[in-house]
Amino acid sequence: MKGSKVASRYAAALLELSIEQNSVEVIKRDMDQFLGICKNSSDFLALLKSPVVNPHKKNDLYERIFGASMHKLSLAFMKLITKNSREKFLPEIAAAFVSQYKKYKNIVEVYVTSATSLDAGAKEKIIAKVRQSIKGTLEVYEDVDEKLIGGFVVRIDDAQIDASIRNQLKNLNQILLN
Repeated sequence: MKGSKVASRYAAALLELSIEQNSVEVIKRDMDQFLGICKNSSDFLALLKSPVVNPHKKNDLYERIFGASMHKLSLAFMKLITKNSREKFLPEIAAAFVSQYKKYKNIVEVYVTSATSLDAGAKEKIIAKVRQSIKGTLEVYEDVDEKLIGGFVVRIDDAQIDASIRNQLKNLNQILLN
């Protein structure tokens, strides 16, 4: 829990700075790049979490790894976090930044899970229904789960619409048992 509060606060500060400097899009790209490296390199994650590696060495590594590709604000921010001995939270901070960026830009993540891969027409009908109740830009993620038997499940934040055959069978079973 402590990590998520720290991450949220630092991410909010970075978002505010990037808004002031008109570099929100670039910083978002940098945080995506950083998260990609964290996801693909367990060695890099171990480096971030290692108390043995000197913060100056970590900052030198950031400069070598990201110096040519990251905006100076992103790099300075990472160095500041490391100077404050909070570098183990950098992946969480980057993820929190991306989340806060999406709220700032009014981007809504929509997760559609279906029993089989949806054809373009079915997908568009589902998305059109969601657009009627959601304001903002939709970022749609698709997944296939054969356990649904048929139908689909749409998840937006904490809300879920379950129109799957599995759910209907479960509801029918509950009705028959009562």
